[in-house]
Amino acid sequence: MRPKTRRWLAALAALLAMTTGLGGVVIWQNSYAMHEQRVSIKHGTRTLTGVLATPDDGRARHGLVVHVHGDGPTDATHQDGYKPMWEANAKAGYASLSWDKPAHWLDQSMDDRADEVTAAIAWARARPDVDPDRIGLWGTSQAGWVLPKVAARTPVAFVLAVSPAINWLRQGRYNLLAELRADGASPARVQTEVAKSDTVRALLDRRAPYAEYRTAMGDDAMTPARWTFITKNYRSDATKDLRALRGVPLLLILAGHDVNVDTADTERVYRRELPAHALTVKHYPDATHSLLRRSVERSKTATVLTALFRPRALFAPGFLDDQRRFLQALGR
Repeated sequence: MRPKTRRWLAALAALLAMTTGLGGVVIWQNSYAMHEQRVSIKHGTRTLTGVLATPDDGRARHGLVVHVHGDGPTDATHQDGYKPMWEANAKAGYASLSWDKPAHWLDQSMDDRADEVTAAIAWARARPDVDPDRIGLWGTSQAGWVLPKVAARTPVAFVLAVSPAINWLRQGRYNLLAELRADGASPARVQTEVAKSDTVRALLDRRAPYAEYRTAMGDDAMTPARWTFITKNYRSDATKDLRALRGVPLLLILAGHDVNVDTADTERVYRRELPAHALTVKHYPDATHSLLRRSVERSKTATVLTALFRPRALFAPGFLDDQRRFLQALGR
């Protein structure tokens, strides 16, 4: 064999070995200490397709964390992003339940979403492997309007609220101004964007049809389906609904770099409406709205590589451990 050929083969062998090794690392890092199964949940005339993740601890029954998504189309695992949290739940002795957002989600009001979660809880209570007295909720962002509505419909044992919003209109204005600041927008641009936002609010208050909204906004207009969704929900405010959570152990999780939700407003309202003995507040200074590390989320490359090789490190330091400890304190 020629020396050049031997060198080429050696290089190829080394590349294959490295690729195989990296593939093994990816598989290992994305393997979680829990059992996952696909499930179907009947809700009215529809069927929700979801995932039930249970601890591999030999116990016959477990408490359950029911996941409530934020805004947007989302599959049950949030593209595997939920799995590190499910593993933290499993380490605390709790199963996790989540489902694909229905295709018709833009037709839903927050009450519709709460009915959906209530149906999922009823389904879970009928299972022999779920402790019906230890079913609680985990929800993020837009779920802030859903969680207390669910608690008003059916008993829940606990709540983990991640960056939950309070008032739809205040949250929208906060988000608009925060993004403009992050973009370094000029005062003139800020004024223009605020004026557009005010126009949209006026149209919503007049229950304007989509055609009128489309004419007013031109190329900046949202889709008809999104407009319908906003018209159903823009008056949402969790303040009074939070009273249904009084006395329920609640972990409020807030990010230090949240441009979507005004976390100071959220904390103020939660502390005012809920008793101190039942409320635990955790701040994560390095976290973004999704509780990812800011340094990771700012780079697509860093996000992809971290998701592949260290998926648990996507999240802000302490977040997964704090979630696990909160559940452990509730008891198995």
